[in-house]
Amino acid sequence: MPFLSPLQLLLLLPLLLNLWEIPTNASKNYISAIGDPGMKNPNTRIGFEAWNFCNEVGFEAPHMGSPRLADCADLQCPIIHEVVNADIVNKESVCKVHHKVKPSDNRLGAGDNFPIPGFQPYADPDRYAVEKELYLASLCEVSESGDPWQFWMIMLKNGNFDKNTTLCPENGKKVAKIVTDRKFPCFGKGCMNQPLVYHNQSKPVFNEQQEASLSGGFYGSYDLDADFSKGVGNKSFFSVSWKKNLTNGSWIISNKLSTSSKYPWLMLYLRADSTRGFNGGYHYEGRGMLRKLPESPNFKTKLTLDIKQGGGPNSQFYLSDIGGCWKNNGLPCDGDVLTDVTRYSEMIINPETTSWCRADNLVSCPPYHLSVMGEVIHRNDSFRYPYSAYHLYCGPGNAEFAEKPVDICDPYSNPQSQEILQLLPHPEWAVHGYPEKQGDGWIGDSRSWELDVGALSNRLYFYQDPGTAPAKRIWSSINVGVEIYVSNKRETAEWTVSDFDVLLPEEKQQ
Repeated sequence: MPFLSPLQLLLLLPLLLNLWEIPTNASKNYISAIGDPGMKNPNTRIGFEAWNFCNEVGFEAPHMGSPRLADCADLQCPIIHEVVNADIVNKESVCKVHHKVKPSDNRLGAGDNFPIPGFQPYADPDRYAVEKELYLASLCEVSESGDPWQFWMIMLKNGNFDKNTTLCPENGKKVAKIVTDRKFPCFGKGCMNQPLVYHNQSKPVFNEQQEASLSGGFYGSYDLDADFSKGVGNKSFFSVSWKKNLTNGSWIISNKLSTSSKYPWLMLYLRADSTRGFNGGYHYEGRGMLRKLPESPNFKTKLTLDIKQGGGPNSQFYLSDIGGCWKNNGLPCDGDVLTDVTRYSEMIINPETTSWCRADNLVSCPPYHLSVMGEVIHRNDSFRYPYSAYHLYCGPGNAEFAEKPVDICDPYSNPQSQEILQLLPHPEWAVHGYPEKQGDGWIGDSRSWELDVGALSNRLYFYQDPGTAPAKRIWSSINVGVEIYVSNKRETAEWTVSDFDVLLPEEKQQ
């Protein structure tokens, strides 16, 4: 290793101390951390959220209400001996669906009173959306052994940013004027709008054997003049639908996302979020699917991913995208947007995505790489540092002692500072079940993955202030999906996700 200064050694200390956190995966039995293990619950629990560039609402779309919706339905089909005076062969006549969320619930918008007490009808669209998510979650909640859960979350985000507004803070700070030389897409006033969202409420469907399951979906567009009676045309478009794989019982979540000339940067993810507390990228109470929060180095994720269309050369397709939050001094986040930092680790599997981290571009590399054998390699070591394992690294905007050179993460697209590590398929990560080379798991190569996310995330460099105890790397959001990044023409991504699970080592009973 090249000679390190005292400051570099102090900055490296939390990463070195992480070496003492030895994964205990080898001989462990695993249990699911989520409310719907393997996506096999017969009832739908699907939430939907839409965001502007800085993970807020800003303004609601006309006649759409607050961009928080849910489809939560219980399928009830009586068994044969319970059916009296009915055609027991035709289950369609006796199966019933109990919808927990009414269309009127989904239409609620800023200032509207909630149908039940305990939720505040804020006039501020940002604050109202938070309350609406909590309200919808209360309708959908499944209580099991005192450990309730609510829903899978579909997240849709618009990457347009109008620098002439002050809707977005800068590294958590409210500013009177945006002054930056960074370039962002925006067609003019109103470019940060919320989408049109339409709902196909879950309904029972039957196969040839008269086996019943539920099917439904959400779809829409950011183009407010879209008229789907005339087709999608060249408008932006998203669609998320669900149906059951009756062979193994898993939900199959089908996703489609198309950009347009006015909306060239769009994101669509399926998220397993924490059932309580902050979720990755948010500074307020949320709801979700993760009943127990995974902590590095001891957790895994499983999923089946089938990519039909990739979204073009600028598509950052995330096989795994994990989000957590801790301060630069290693303490957990507490809602203070000036000192909280969202941390992301993302595995991009689009083979057209290249490594911006290179020996001649160290600013896009994390300062250190930790090998699987525990060897610390500085980015100046051009013979041993695996530059091609990284797409890019950017540091938090509130880091006081970041090692130079450093690229600060975009200070506007999160309500607080953020730190991002974007990884690429590489033998360094393949030991944890991740793709070994470009093209693995891409179009035409559908795979079921078992990813040792905990072990990999424990090896990654995340900034901490010198001399502070290493943070507990706790992850409140586990996501899969696509970010089509500033396309120069209309692009479409299409994929399915099934068998999604988050696994923790089973704790021994005392």
